[in-house]
Amino acid sequence: MAEVRPDEISAILRKQLSGFESDIDIYDVGTVLQVGDSVARVYGLTHCMAGELIEFPNDVFGMALNLEEDNVGCVLFGESLNVHEGDTVKRTGRVISIPVSDAVLGRVIDPLGRPIDGRGVIEADRYFPIERKALGVIQRQPVKEPLQTGLKAIDSMIPIGRGQRELIIGDRQTGKTAIALDTIINQRNTHTEEAKRRGIQPVYCIYVAIGQKGSTVAQVYAKLQEEGAMPYTTIIAANANDPAPMQYIAPYSGATIGEYFRDNGRHALVVYDDLSKQASAYREISLLLRRPPGREAYPGDVFYLHSRLLERASKLSDELGGGSLTALPIIETQAGDVAAYIPTNVISITDGQIYLEPSLFNAGQRPAVNVGISVSRVGGYAQVKAMRKIAGSLRLDLAQYRELEAFAKFGSDLDKTTQHLLRRGARLMELLKQPQYLPMPVEEQIVSIYSGVKGYLDEIPVEHVQRFEMEFLELMRNRHRKILETIADTREISETLQAELETVLREFAASFKISLNSEA
Repeated sequence: MAEVRPDEISAILRKQLSGFESDIDIYDVGTVLQVGDSVARVYGLTHCMAGELIEFPNDVFGMALNLEEDNVGCVLFGESLNVHEGDTVKRTGRVISIPVSDAVLGRVIDPLGRPIDGRGVIEADRYFPIERKALGVIQRQPVKEPLQTGLKAIDSMIPIGRGQRELIIGDRQTGKTAIALDTIINQRNTHTEEAKRRGIQPVYCIYVAIGQKGSTVAQVYAKLQEEGAMPYTTIIAANANDPAPMQYIAPYSGATIGEYFRDNGRHALVVYDDLSKQASAYREISLLLRRPPGREAYPGDVFYLHSRLLERASKLSDELGGGSLTALPIIETQAGDVAAYIPTNVISITDGQIYLEPSLFNAGQRPAVNVGISVSRVGGYAQVKAMRKIAGSLRLDLAQYRELEAFAKFGSDLDKTTQHLLRRGARLMELLKQPQYLPMPVEEQIVSIYSGVKGYLDEIPVEHVQRFEMEFLELMRNRHRKILETIADTREISETLQAELETVLREFAASFKISLNSEA
């Protein structure tokens, strides 16, 4: 990513302050008492506001975080080596804000709204504060529209609705970011003319990268660009080498840009990748500000850190335009410990969680979703009717399979019912496998899952299930597109349509078995 010169930083932040300069008086100027590790203590800012942008010398800006009796504790967004004891600092009279407009789409910015993709300044005439109080219950309405991820395992069993907060949780290297990126890529289906004809409104995406390597963020940008997802996506990057205060404010900046779309009657999706690193950054600056440490050295308000962020995700009432902001926070666990402090905090705030299990991931199950403890508390109301009808028994079949799988390893004789459940479960698990960066339209997911839950895969060898699915979908696209289009348009499966699908599946399954036997 391209670097931004200090004079450019200063110009961008000063533009935010235009029209907010107050007459400087004795209470608007202070003196640095001590500085270090991205934290400064300032004397003299008697009228300073919490969260206010403070101007330091050498084009360094900070934010007031601790308002104490005799000093103000500030966190610095620039290099603390450029600030010295005795330096004069000034209030700006404005809480920290970020530029909002459609011009941020397709761009990579830092948490202060400064572009870091080397493509010039972002023209925006509006600035929203990064900390905004979440709207109340009266301003909201129930979640009732689906947000399709394009992943069979999620859209069928752990559905997400527009305005929901769904946690993605798991150990490192289990595919958490992959699910988020697939969801962003799948939103390109909402920006087509076909989607417009079906009354599906477009979803704008914000990906917030917290504490990641710059090279990782560059790879994400390149992949989204390659898949055609960047025109409706903004990346906010607070990299691992950025000061801890930048990593702390990054998610709030992402929520603010999402609220800009939501408040204009549009739909936004924001991914926080990941909030574990934000909590660590907040712990770091809290300890440096001498705030009392609590459990695991986190400050006492670490729950509020995430609750006030995730509470901003909502589906607005029709009177306010009916826009929505959907949040996909990511939390990294240590050795599968979902009962740790930060994971339990975020689980209790969100409307469900998608738990990714390392053992499933290592066994080749991608996405490695553990159906047992993954849940969506509201998405079922927003699920496509056809999917709800077809996938109703899927979760139960897989739960029974996971329970009986242990007995199968003993190799003892099993009754026919158990054998049937094991056979069906193994094929459904295989059917739910999906390559990364290949999200599926919901109508194709429905016919694919239908083939599994109705038993058409029971006689197919497990190693040929994915081939069966691939050839079946190819047949549907080429010769039975009308069925797919009807499902996509009506979002339901009528008895007539179901009979047609049964006929197609029966004929295809019979011919597929014949072709397998001839190959053998």
